[in-house]
Amino acid sequence: MVEKIAYKLTRKPKLVALIAVLMLIPSIIGYAATRINYDILSYLPQDLPSSKGEQLLEDPFQMAATSMLIVEGMPAGYTNKLIQDIKDVPGVSSAVWISNLVGIQIPVEMIPAEFRDMFFSGQATMMLIQYDHPGASDETMASIQQVRDLCNQHCFLAGFSVVIKDTRDVMDGELPIFVGLAILLALLAMSVTLESSVLPFVYLASIGMAVVYNFGSNIFLGQISYITKAIAAVLQLGVTMDYSIFLYHRYEEERANFDDKRDAMTQAIIAAFRSLSGSSLTTIAGFLALCFMRLTLGRDIGIVMAKGVVLGVATVILVLPSLVLVFDRQIDKHKHRTLIPSFNKLNRWIFRGRVPLVVLTLLMFLPAIYAQNHAEIYYKLDESLPRDLPSIVSNEKLKDEFDMATSHFVVLRDDLSAADMGELESRMKDVKGITSVLSFHSMLGTGIPDFFIPETVKNMLRQDGYQLMMINSSYSPATDEVSAQLDSMNEILHSYDPEAMITGEGAMYRDLIETSSVDFQVTNYISIAAIFLIIAFVFKSISIPAVLVATIELAIFINQGVCYFTGAEIPFIAPTIISCVQLGATVDYAILMTSRFQEELNKGLDRRDAIHAAACSSDASIVTSALVLFCATLGVSFVSSIDLIGAICIMLARGALISALVSIFLMPAILCVCEPLFRRTSWHWRVPVSMLPEEAKEEVNEETTV
Repeated sequence: MVEKIAYKLTRKPKLVALIAVLMLIPSIIGYAATRINYDILSYLPQDLPSSKGEQLLEDPFQMAATSMLIVEGMPAGYTNKLIQDIKDVPGVSSAVWISNLVGIQIPVEMIPAEFRDMFFSGQATMMLIQYDHPGASDETMASIQQVRDLCNQHCFLAGFSVVIKDTRDVMDGELPIFVGLAILLALLAMSVTLESSVLPFVYLASIGMAVVYNFGSNIFLGQISYITKAIAAVLQLGVTMDYSIFLYHRYEEERANFDDKRDAMTQAIIAAFRSLSGSSLTTIAGFLALCFMRLTLGRDIGIVMAKGVVLGVATVILVLPSLVLVFDRQIDKHKHRTLIPSFNKLNRWIFRGRVPLVVLTLLMFLPAIYAQNHAEIYYKLDESLPRDLPSIVSNEKLKDEFDMATSHFVVLRDDLSAADMGELESRMKDVKGITSVLSFHSMLGTGIPDFFIPETVKNMLRQDGYQLMMINSSYSPATDEVSAQLDSMNEILHSYDPEAMITGEGAMYRDLIETSSVDFQVTNYISIAAIFLIIAFVFKSISIPAVLVATIELAIFINQGVCYFTGAEIPFIAPTIISCVQLGATVDYAILMTSRFQEELNKGLDRRDAIHAAACSSDASIVTSALVLFCATLGVSFVSSIDLIGAICIMLARGALISALVSIFLMPAILCVCEPLFRRTSWHWRVPVSMLPEEAKEEVNEETTV
């Protein structure tokens, strides 16, 4: 079947290329129709109390999207007119200021100071704005923009939904720069390492199609996260470049065996299909391990990237051969020498120092593991944003002027007695760090008659058998202080209503911290186990996968440990992504060298000559692959003003280099020293190919080209 398909593909390369181009049209439409989710907290497991509480805020309270508008130094007439204009904005369900919170019948001066201080601070006043749709929805984003358009320079719109809006605006502005710089730097890397100045453009055309196909097919997922959108394209470019290089090199080898270059390409396609379908499994396994995260952001990234690798392999097999045949003359015409140096002397030095290098490798595990475990991690997403963004400035004002760093939303039964509610509110106010408590009962407790309270305010605080308490805290989300505060609040709350729930940024960030810490362990173990089994199957060995995975894990420990030694804080999602992606994408370096080492041994060479030949033939491919992945991701880290994206990309870039250095400098020594162990714990490790049956010969040849 593969032979027939390969033959047909090579007979009409221009037609195949045209079909590939036409397939970009539905892919572009699918890409445009795929929604981008900028709310990372929405990926929390839906069975958590904070998530359940968030669902109740959406329905029936319509409070999931709430922002706070601070007005500084403006007369009451301006504020009154502004609040009326905001109420008319499409998508705004209510706008509450102290005058309409207690009814116009009650003069502001008669409202108790404790209640009034929630809305006034010096020359500044605050109003609450609610929206009809969830906080990260397109409708709410449009409403926030219209509210901003109504405000002057003395107004500051704060809240989590506003942060999401600014994040989206920053991403939309920077994404074209991400992609453009990644392409430019990848071209530069390939121009240095490849033997033709035209070939990099052919590779990029093929991979670019695969990227567009991948993003277009995301429409079946409904939406993807903005993190996936930012890194998927450059990551797919970096990890699938190897496949293109392998196909072309195999084509060059086959050209000497055939008069017709189309027949040579047919054989190259067959070889590529057999080899790449196996070698890509480690990368796919690394990405799919992310799907086991309880934080479903991992599934989002894992599915998109695993799909991208599959489509990358498919494009290399089906589309790239046609492009190479169409531009074959130009590729040959513009050939040049590569700038990759010879590794001959280096590899001889590595062999002489193989025992000290193995000892050094073992010793490096201790500081690397320690540094990885002690690297500082942050969870609060707005810490990754530029500090001069309007939403960040507004949130700081909210914290400094109104002592509102975090707002907790408590959803509880509506049938608690007035005495219980009074006692509950009093105990909540006594919790360390709590600055104010707002509820329907607390409003009545100020002496305001029930009939004076507007119906809109009643509906905001009481719905369908539930009542809502808004509790403000002076502690910032994702801190130990707010975590201890939540423990105290839950203990108090559940003594009155065991089914009550606390939600809001503080509760959701704490759940995020607890969930992601477990996710890191689970996904790391799953990715290691999956890749271990794949390598064990390929080499029919127990010891080889243990050695290869451990060596690349050392590179991962070093990569993450660098953050500890430099004092850099990394976002919570970075360790999980790096551990799976770096292992899956760069273990191929170790597999490549090990396969070639086995091949040279089976030719009858001794360990010294076999490892020297294997290293010399593998180093150039490792350098090319690592350099492309490094350049593609490094550009994003330079440009991105969102530290969450920049930190992930700089770690991916650094990880590619570290894995390459470990593979080039340490792997030959490790393989040479461990070869007797491989021989005793592997099947057909040192059986000469000439002594095997024909089918086994083909199998060995395929494995050694992976």
